[in-house]
Amino acid sequence: MIEHNHKAYTAQKKAVIKEFEEHFGLAPFWLVAAPSRVNLIGEHIDYCDGFVLPLAINRYVMIAAAPNGTSQANLLSTLFPDEPATVPLDEPPEAGEPYWANYIRGVFDGFREKGFWPLPGFDALVHSTIPLGAGLSSSAAIEVAAATVVEGLLGIDINPKNKARLCQRAEHKFAGVPCGIMDQFASIFAEKDHLTLIDCRSEEVQSIPFADDSVEIIIADTQVQHELSDGSYSNRRKQTEIALSILGKKSWREVSMEELEAAKNEMSDVVFRRARHVVSEIDRTQKAAMALARGKTHEVGELMAASHRSLRDDFEVSCRELDIMVDAAWAIGQEGGVLGSRMTGGGFGGSTVTIARADKAEAVMDEMSRRYKEETGIEPHIFATRAVDGVRLEEL
Repeated sequence: MIEHNHKAYTAQKKAVIKEFEEHFGLAPFWLVAAPSRVNLIGEHIDYCDGFVLPLAINRYVMIAAAPNGTSQANLLSTLFPDEPATVPLDEPPEAGEPYWANYIRGVFDGFREKGFWPLPGFDALVHSTIPLGAGLSSSAAIEVAAATVVEGLLGIDINPKNKARLCQRAEHKFAGVPCGIMDQFASIFAEKDHLTLIDCRSEEVQSIPFADDSVEIIIADTQVQHELSDGSYSNRRKQTEIALSILGKKSWREVSMEELEAAKNEMSDVVFRRARHVVSEIDRTQKAAMALARGKTHEVGELMAASHRSLRDDFEVSCRELDIMVDAAWAIGQEGGVLGSRMTGGGFGGSTVTIARADKAEAVMDEMSRRYKEETGIEPHIFATRAVDGVRLEEL
């Protein structure tokens, strides 16, 4: 069933406020909601000076918070109720247990580095409706939500780009994930009924209208996440760096497909294919943004199909379950209401993103679920969304 964004948001907000009151014995002063994102196209190129085209979706990390007059943050997560965290706010934060609080500790450390230290103490309840392991970046949402809570505590508004970089730094330093800027930028800069085109070299952000009521975005969580022991994300990032070094270029934006082909014999087959994905995906993302800006949603379908093939064959970050889900969508076809589909996120499991006709979205989700379960024996989590606003802070 397609969920209405406002209805789902309101229900989550009420539940978070109620649980905060029950746990801490007083009403929260702030309520922050940071949305998750799904990337329509532009995968594994945010760290390659590329373009990405995400939208914020109706799944949120919400934090209810209130000052507590101490020098520590008392943190509770509804996802990990038996793992509360107490973080001193008058000494440099350090990563530790529970692990989920490291994203927030990293944000605190970012404010410390900027000279906002010590921080005032507060109590906080963290709640998320973002599926874990679905490739929808729950980590960026919790970072952005935590940073926005700190802004409320300090009574300041830091530059949005600086806030995104602070959150990215938290992920690098405290979670050990060398992510690009897309996830944090998307959670901060997103606008309702718009896609967010991010130039990952200049960090310029452009809102692309996506108010076509005739289509819905369908997100299909495969319910699998393959944990690979070979440092797959870091390895692929290193492989792109090797290719760029061989090409003698400072940025992937300076590389044409002709130049890459000319240097093919200087690279291993794997490094060449990684590079081919980067160059082709940068081109596809720009074409998709231009098509959507002109209201030509139907032109995006083949670009999404080519993106998935490239991620599967050249970058090798897909997996059997993702391929089955994408194939299920394409088997339904345009007559059945599917305009485009591909894997999204880091890969090796997680989710797919599909553009479907709104009047056929329910049938599309049912059929994708049926086909996927028939092939894998796994019950997927599939839902539809429109593009929602980025992070917001409310004083209660």
